Amino acid sequence: MSIRALLLSTGALALAAGSAQAFTLNVLHINDFHSRLQSINAFDSTCSDEDETAGNCFGGSARLFTAINALREELAAAGEPVILLDAGDQFQGSLFFNTYSGQAEAEMMNRIGFDAMVFGNHEFDLGPEPLAAFLDTVDFPVISGSVDISAEPLLAGKAEEYVIFEFEGERVAVVGATAPDTPEIASPGENVTFRDPGEYLTAKVAELEAMGIDKIILLGHLGSVADLELAATVPGLDLVIGGHSNTLFSNTAEGASYPYPYMVAGAGGAEVPVVQAGAHSRYLGHIKLTFDEAGVVTAAAGDTMLLDAGVTPDPGILARIDELGASIEAAMGEVVAQVAEDIDGTRESCRAVECQMGNLVADAMLDRVKGQGVTIALQNGGGLRASIQGGEVTRGDIIAVLPFQNTLSTFQITGAGLVASLENGVSQVAEGAGRFPQVAGMKFTWDPAAEPMARIKDVQVDEGGAWVPIDPAKVYSVVTNDFVRKGGDGFAVLRDEATNAYDYGPGLELVLIDYLVANPGYTPFTEERITKAE
Repeated sequence: MSIRALLLSTGALALAAGSAQAFTLNVLHINDFHSRLQSINAFDSTCSDEDETAGNCFGGSARLFTAINALREELAAAGEPVILLDAGDQFQGSLFFNTYSGQAEAEMMNRIGFDAMVFGNHEFDLGPEPLAAFLDTVDFPVISGSVDISAEPLLAGKAEEYVIFEFEGERVAVVGATAPDTPEIASPGENVTFRDPGEYLTAKVAELEAMGIDKIILLGHLGSVADLELAATVPGLDLVIGGHSNTLFSNTAEGASYPYPYMVAGAGGAEVPVVQAGAHSRYLGHIKLTFDEAGVVTAAAGDTMLLDAGVTPDPGILARIDELGASIEAAMGEVVAQVAEDIDGTRESCRAVECQMGNLVADAMLDRVKGQGVTIALQNGGGLRASIQGGEVTRGDIIAVLPFQNTLSTFQITGAGLVASLENGVSQVAEGAGRFPQVAGMKFTWDPAAEPMARIKDVQVDEGGAWVPIDPAKVYSVVTNDFVRKGGDGFAVLRDEATNAYDYGPGLELVLIDYLVANPGYTPFTEERITKAE
């Protein structure tokens, strides 16, 4: 039985009507890998040799290779077909991506043997050119789905709108969708457009069903909130595999957000399983679907598998990672600072409440430019990608926290513009969006139950060591990163209303290193800079 897919281009031929008997399909999946070729520690940063020896490391390409190959062999021996899918965001997150711009990730995916991947928003971080090179390198189809790349010369024709897998006459379609706000949170360029996922998928699934396809999987990079909504509203979906929100679905892991799979009442009457596998290769998802002769899912079972010390990394993959990392190993391992305690930079904290890493980075930015008269700092929570372990801090640890090569940006804006920015920042907390504002030189209260654009209830700014109410008409000097200042994460008001903007300051990672060097033994804290209305 063939495990690899028979890939058919969109509309390449009309397919015969559905299956004549029950069919079982295994789907392995990951999402939000974020360039974690090397194994990670408990803080999602690169694991040290000492922690690896002590058995305290997780994930990495070599562990993925071992776990996936073992499952494939087991399932092949049982005569069961299997496909391996990636729900997006291979790009961005370590010095491997900073050095190779996606080529190292492409090589690892080829070695592991992925069958398909959907665009994540971070695949567009560096614009079309690195993504085009990635698409030229991988030897499996990448699904564009709801992303229209046809008008971008560098990308047109390099991705499939959907793919169809065939297993001895059984046909399974995989459709894709990517976060529609990608132009706000990445840099796809003006020629790439993003369609409404619900509208696109409803039409595309109907088109596939008209072709005789009765087994349809959504591979989406949209976030768990959208995953559940689409499972309930798009007729014809048999499975939703998600990414973007880094959500853990599990029946065994402590703190999981949902059971695996989470069953949603679908638009057609049948329940639709929804799954996601955390992030950073810490987990591998495995769901087994059983379809009846009409293509209806009659059973869905599985779980996410923790890739810990019980999974032995493949030696060949490790050797290749070491080879790729030789030029950056010294930089990654260089100790640049000492901190007194663990610093919380988890997405669960930094995208919803005042977090320790948010305070640290905002303070570092403000400290860097306070001599220029800047009094307020604003950092998007989604720009903070990892925690830092107490003790020695390496350059690699800093890059894991701030991987986007953003630069310091200063500008001036009215108090009213700042309040509007905060309103944007708290507008998508339920979705876990990265726009949540971490601040310095400012504190605010917000009400999550209030109407949109009326959630910010009180804003105070630091003037000469005293907290005073923000003045809507006054012009303030502010620092942020260039991504946010240019309108990223929905901060259009900073793009449109900021004056005297300078977006070319030092790299944010260098600013953080310098601040930690100037504050040896830094102790993390929160201090009610951000509170909720009661």
